[in-house]
Amino acid sequence: MSTKAAPYPEHLVAAGVGAAFETVLDVADLPPGSMRRVTRGDLDILVAHTPDGVVAVDDRCPHMSAPLSIGTLDGCVVACPLHEGTFDLASGNPVQMPTTGGLDPDGRYHPTWSTAGREPKVDPPGLKAEARRLTRVRRFRYYPVRIVDGRIEIALPEAPDAP
Repeated sequence: MSTKAAPYPEHLVAAGVGAAFETVLDVADLPPGSMRRVTRGDLDILVAHTPDGVVAVDDRCPHMSAPLSIGTLDGCVVACPLHEGTFDLASGNPVQMPTTGGLDPDGRYHPTWSTAGREPKVDPPGLKAEARRLTRVRRFRYYPVRIVDGRIEIALPEAPDAP
């Protein structure tokens, strides 16, 4: 199997990404079906080797920013370890909304839910319930990836100039 960069939705590419690519991993360090966190400054990136190729997104759940790199990867779908939401790395869309419910990327409301075998979630009225109801799951922000001489390179945003 040859390693390649996965295609990504062009409209979801990270804004302000410079043309400079940076080596982040050797391909040998990211076998098919695995994912790793790469940190550059205050930027945490999830690098995943999916059946579609290698993809790089923010290592933050698009729901409440939990690190996806400690979740699970099944094909192109990554699962958040915090609220059981699952997200498609190929499209950037949620596959299953988190248990807390809320708004999907298109603004449609999804109620809270409980996993099979657990007691139904009680969502008492109040500010916390209102905050959950208005929390929007975002789509991923992608970073362009290329594979050069057995190394995974990612185009990263330029660091802002220091004041």
